[in-house]
Formats: sequence, C-alpha cells, structure tokens
Amino acid sequence: MAGSALAAGVLAVAAALSLGLAAVGGAAVTAQRAAGAADAAALAAADAASGAVPTDEQPCALAGRVALAAGATLTGCVLEGFVATVEVQAAYAGLAAVSRARAGPPEG
Repeated sequence: MAGSALAAGVLAVAAALSLGLAAVGGAAVTAQRAAGAADAAALAAADAASGAVPTDEQPCALAGRVALAAGATLTGCVLEGFVATVEVQAAYAGLAAVSRARAGPPEG
C-alpha cells in the first residue's frame, strides 16, 4: 500500500513538472515569434521608406501587415528618415510578449 501511494505521488509530481515545462516552453516560443515578427516588420517598414520595396502602402501600414502575417500585432511604429523602429505584441495564455526592433541603412 505504501508503494502505491509513493508511486502516485511521484506520478503527480512528474505531471506537475511536465505541465510547468510545457507552459514555459510555450512562452519561450511566443517570445521568439514576437522577436521575429518585430524584425520582419522593421525591415519591411525601412525598405518601404527607402523605396527598396515598391509599395502603395505607408511604411507603418506595411509593417502592421507583416507583423500580423507573422502572428503578432503592431503596437508602435516610428520612422526617422529611412530608419524604422517598431514594437509588436504577441499573446500567449493571456499574457503579452512584447518585442522591439529597429532597421535601416547602415550608419556611417
């Protein structure tokens, strides 16, 4: 009987750890997805601002569309010349993963 209780306890602890690791892994994946979306959105906005990508859209509108395609929402976009700075947000389990990125021509 004591062995059964011990086995049940070990299984309960293992299940709790597995659920915790799955939640942490999901949050890490969401953070990486947000970072990738921010990078892509910043590059799209900078390319549109410089004319490297011909488009009828405004650079920040294009950045919003790219972020949405990458599974995130554009929450901020600032253009300074050909340099774009964006902020995106992606949700996971009711929490927000926020990422910022900047893109433009090389300095110097």
